[in-house]
Amino acid sequence: MALKKKQIELLAPAGNFEKLEIAVHFGADAVYLANKEFSLRNFSGNFTMEEMKAAKDFAGRHDVRVYVACNIYARSFEHEAITAYLEALGEIGPDAVIVADPGIFMTARRIIPEIPLHLSTQANTTNAQTVLFWENLGIKRVNMARELSLEEICEISRQTSTEIEAFVHGSMCISYSGRCLLSTFLTGRDSNRGMCTHPCRWQYSVVEELRPGETMPIAEDDRGTYIFNSKDLCMIEHIPEMIDAGIVSLKIEGRMKSINYLASTVKVYREAIDAVCAEPGRYMVKNEWLKELASISHRGYCTGFYLGDPDQVAVNALNDKPLTGHRFLGKVIGIVEPKNRGPTLFEIDVRNKLFKNESIEVLGKRGPLQMDEILEIKDLEGNPVDFAQPGSRVVIRVNNDYGVNDLIRQAGEV
Repeated sequence: MALKKKQIELLAPAGNFEKLEIAVHFGADAVYLANKEFSLRNFSGNFTMEEMKAAKDFAGRHDVRVYVACNIYARSFEHEAITAYLEALGEIGPDAVIVADPGIFMTARRIIPEIPLHLSTQANTTNAQTVLFWENLGIKRVNMARELSLEEICEISRQTSTEIEAFVHGSMCISYSGRCLLSTFLTGRDSNRGMCTHPCRWQYSVVEELRPGETMPIAEDDRGTYIFNSKDLCMIEHIPEMIDAGIVSLKIEGRMKSINYLASTVKVYREAIDAVCAEPGRYMVKNEWLKELASISHRGYCTGFYLGDPDQVAVNALNDKPLTGHRFLGKVIGIVEPKNRGPTLFEIDVRNKLFKNESIEVLGKRGPLQMDEILEIKDLEGNPVDFAQPGSRVVIRVNNDYGVNDLIRQAGEV
């Protein structure tokens, strides 16, 4: 029997309003976002309170849920500010607030009892008894610790009634459940308070105590070695197993990633989840999904701890990156002249230099990539030009129909 589409949630990151629009356009069921304080991604654009209200209204019009992250580990001096923040969230009414700190949880239960609370992966929940502890206190959903296997998550799901959420794609922290101190020690910026500088991605060499200044690479690589650098998670081939384990929300990491990354991952996992829901026993990974995920920025893919394979959690010591990729050219922001008998005119927000007669591919919300050609470029005053610079807005004429928020890329691999 087919699963209902809405039984399995695709949860996407929204680092700013543009990313929210992209996530919604390409098929997210829910998004997670944050204010400019009190979350673990303070370096992403994030939202003012006014923008957050607009985000909730926009998502609501598209039947998309909004979860707000307030998942730092707070200090005592922040209590009053967090209390005021939670009161303001109560006026906005998000579909849930994501917390990790027990103090913030207790304050939220008192101030906004009507808003469901979700437990962040930062709380490193690794067993059924801990889930039951939080369940009895009122937590509605738990994002499981990344150190768990699907077998362990399945056992937890059988013993509890709380909704289970887990990451399906994206960067992984080298430290236990993301609770890392490297950034604090090396730069003074606390990763547990949203200011991580990602020193796990830096290159390292060994220095012997009696030979100062003489570095010795740990691996056969002239750039040094990346001894803390984890590969990225990619579970596209194992969606049915995640669902069978009792996971009801599949979460994509990446509030600081580009809209090109976001569009690709949301589109691929949307189509994959829909395929599982339509025919649970006949899921097959499409080559076009694998190709799309391979083309976006990543550090090599693995299945993390889910399948119990130790080779999947080995560090990416040489910082391997994909050999292929796409040059992101722009985003459709308006339909100037719909297609009837001839080519179509679209207004484009240009992100990289594009040229007249250039071959392009367009990533739409559904279906495979469409190949096309830029037949004509005009500036907003209607003057023909041969190319458009990044940061500009122009009108282009192409052969096919597309939608607002579809992405235009240079055709082929680069």
